Amino acid sequence: MSDALPPNPALLPAGLRDLLPPDAETEASAVEALMTVFAAHGYQRVKPPLLEFEDSLFAGSGVAVADQTFRLMDPDSHRMMGLRADTTPQVGRIATTRLAAAPRPLRLSYAGQCLRVRGYQLAPERQMAQAGVELIGHDSPQADAETVLVAAEALAAVGLTRVSFDLTLPMLVPSLLDDAGLAGADRVALSKALDRKDAAAVTRHGGRLAPVLTDLLLAAGPADRALAALADAKLANLAGNLAERAAETVAAIRAGAPTLRLTVDPVEFRGFRYETGVSVTVYAPGRHEELGRGGRYVCGDAEPATGLTLYPDAILRVAPSRQARPRVFVPFGADRRVLAALRGDGFATVASLAPVADDTAEATRLGCSHILRAGMAALLHSKG
Repeated sequence: MSDALPPNPALLPAGLRDLLPPDAETEASAVEALMTVFAAHGYQRVKPPLLEFEDSLFAGSGVAVADQTFRLMDPDSHRMMGLRADTTPQVGRIATTRLAAAPRPLRLSYAGQCLRVRGYQLAPERQMAQAGVELIGHDSPQADAETVLVAAEALAAVGLTRVSFDLTLPMLVPSLLDDAGLAGADRVALSKALDRKDAAAVTRHGGRLAPVLTDLLLAAGPADRALAALADAKLANLAGNLAERAAETVAAIRAGAPTLRLTVDPVEFRGFRYETGVSVTVYAPGRHEELGRGGRYVCGDAEPATGLTLYPDAILRVAPSRQARPRVFVPFGADRRVLAALRGDGFATVASLAPVADDTAEATRLGCSHILRAGMAALLHSKG
């Protein structure tokens, strides 16, 4: 006979967890607060399926998250399907198929769960909530700025007003390396040095690019300093266009929100590989965990698009605590009209399903903060 203990039914795979009361309700209300702001700015909600066929899920920008996608076979069609690891590619599919004839610019929003094969050191969860906006069919600094401004307003709606938007240019370093003809081991070594923010290694491996890359590396931080370094570098070709676009985007954001904290990291190039222009990562002060990520990309074959995805799980870890809905215990047989009025006032009514000997004790047992007395919600331990 085996002495092994039976499996614990509460044990879940690594990176997955149950969300219990009141946290599940808190997350749902926060997501709806974000979505309400998105809708107020004209972003219409779509709801793509959790599963899609591989050939559509990995089309276009979706190929960038193929290695993070769980796969399974559809028992009906016998075709391979994938569980979405990111919602943006699905919204892009909807825009280029079901909504191909819709007027541009097309503003879409979404909220839902994603599942990834692996978590990260700073974000070990494999299932994560997303809520975001996509602005499709317009290529301008104003479009890039709009998604940032809308996201900032949405974060303020859940109590986060001190956030930082870090702007990056994922294509700038690759374009500089291409223009310099840097390839092979030298390119790999220099890319690793930039990724580690190792100025000494950049000098060692950068060749004729070393001075400008070192200056840009050290300029990362407040937007004005970084933009000045980009202007001083007098970059050509695509890199020069990207530097100009970053300056124009910062100006457009400041026109709408002059006090919003903006930083720029000119040589940061990590992130989803479908980002093609100005990209954005959202942080809270003193925290390394991302609250959101987005940026410019190509939707379908050639349509310009930009968007920003917020991560409600991370947001709730740093946002001010949201007040749980107060629970009022309702003794058996109470007037239903009174209960409806209480719910209209924001209470959750917990009705007794049978008479009990001690209503106060029952209210305490059920975790209620109030009890119905004389047709009103009274604090549980108050007199009268």
